[in-house]
Amino acid sequence: MSEKLDRRKKYTRKVLKESLMSLLKEKSIGSITIKEICELADINRSTFYAHFSSQYDLLNSIDDEFTEDMVKTLNQYNFLKEDEAYQMTMKIFEYIAAKSEICKLLLSENTEVQFQKKGMQIAKQYILKNWLTDKQIDPETYEYLSVFFVSGSIYTIKRWLENDMNKSPSEMADLLHLYINRGLSDMR
Repeated sequence: MSEKLDRRKKYTRKVLKESLMSLLKEKSIGSITIKEICELADINRSTFYAHFSSQYDLLNSIDDEFTEDMVKTLNQYNFLKEDEAYQMTMKIFEYIAAKSEICKLLLSENTEVQFQKKGMQIAKQYILKNWLTDKQIDPETYEYLSVFFVSGSIYTIKRWLENDMNKSPSEMADLLHLYINRGLSDMR
């Protein structure tokens, strides 16, 4: 009996998430109502509120689930040196390519900037932590550099998604790796 309820609960949450994602393709999170989500999901409001407190709570749930999955994926790798950092960057682009639809939505203008902040923390944790630790940089400078590199990386990913991933994950990893390690001096 409880397995049936669990399955029903999972299905309800899945349908609500899909409905919100569908609506986010057309409008901002602030202009989406619970009524619209429920109508699209064919679920009543009381059922919605049994799972989520608001459309923002639902969006945070989608965001958390995506972030958890990405961290779980990245934790499978141990990247400590520059060539391993490149491999990490490549894995990130491959992961984003595989989850491009949800990434586009979470990075779009229709959502809050919360996901971008989480993305920045993840990138800082996985990419820059190893890249900057072997350099003699004071903590304040480290913060400025990490914000510069990570926000640039997030917006590069966002543009890549907007351009329908017109370059392969490998080409994007090469580009980002070149920017981070050599700056613009090597660009021709």
